[in-house]
Amino acid sequence: MTEPLLKQIIKPGAFLAGFALLGTLALASVYNLTLPTVEANERAATLKQLNLLVDKQTYDNDLLASKQVLPAADFGSAEDVTVYRASKQNLPVAALFIVSAPDGYSGKIRLAVGIRADQTLAGVRVLAHKETPGLGDKIEADKHPWILSFAEKSLQNPTSTLWAVRKDGGEFDQFTGATITPRAVVGAVKRTLEWSQHHFASLFTPKAPAQGTQP
Repeated sequence: MTEPLLKQIIKPGAFLAGFALLGTLALASVYNLTLPTVEANERAATLKQLNLLVDKQTYDNDLLASKQVLPAADFGSAEDVTVYRASKQNLPVAALFIVSAPDGYSGKIRLAVGIRADQTLAGVRVLAHKETPGLGDKIEADKHPWILSFAEKSLQNPTSTLWAVRKDGGEFDQFTGATITPRAVVGAVKRTLEWSQHHFASLFTPKAPAQGTQP
């Protein structure tokens, strides 16, 4: 291959490589500049969802900084469970669990379940799902009031055996033509209440430092 021909091949290639590098650097710069804004927006959106269940006037800690991740298997969840712990003057107010019911009609249903220190429900909201429009999507608060009925309930109200949809002998309504979706939600909320009944206090108990570490 002659030298002039070799230069003709290398020059455009070098130009394209340089252009690609500059583009990559520009994208990285934009990403780094916008990342703090994106993260701030995500934090604000998460906090807004949580404050639908627990009024921000009822706690004084940094709710998002209180986050803890718990094993999915403990809740029968489709993914690990995130819990945010609300407290006031270092006393427990509520725990807000992000759980995923694995058995929705069209896949997992992501829920926020708020449980107060007295083990009553502060409320439940659906965060994400793929249920059938017009049927299963009635679990959304802005489409049907069904999800709002969980507020103030507990494992004593109704009793544990009645934590099921009416078709299964329980107290909770199902939707016409859509039983699987509400059944999945009721089951997930019940399992979360059961876990909380046995472990709520431990969520707010400071962990002792590991042996050999400085306090």
